[in-house]
Amino acid sequence: MALDRWIALIILLICLAYGYAAFFTMDQLLPPFMQRNPIWPSTFPKLIAIFGALTAMAILLGLEKSDDDGPKAGEINYRRLTDYKIGQAISLLALMVAYALLLRPGGFLLATVGFLVGGSLILGERKYPRLILVALIATGVVWYLVQQVLGIFLSPWPAFLR
Repeated sequence: MALDRWIALIILLICLAYGYAAFFTMDQLLPPFMQRNPIWPSTFPKLIAIFGALTAMAILLGLEKSDDDGPKAGEINYRRLTDYKIGQAISLLALMVAYALLLRPGGFLLATVGFLVGGSLILGERKYPRLILVALIATGVVWYLVQQVLGIFLSPWPAFLR
């Protein structure tokens, strides 16, 4: 079986487990007044599970494949996997994990600016003044919107400054 079908099988199993949780375990503890609502808190997870399972089944059954053999332009050629920039992808994933771990102790502003600058450097941006300015403005705007407009507390500073 091809790699894409193995991945689709794994995603199908995850969607089935997620769907089981959404359909059979999430709604048991709802208060009586919420049980009369047309949309419950489990509605969106149910839709995600259904559409994910249908998409995975389409890949497993080969419904998205055409009759032509070989990869077309824009498709991943699994035989030449080392030709792609896997190092950049792994570096970005490691940076995401570091961001998640440093968000609380480092504060939102410092962690987010570091993530945006680091991610841009990994992807090849070399205009440093513009890069830092855009990262600072984007971080400030997001923090302002979440903190002030939505009213959700986001600790902006590192733990040792609080």
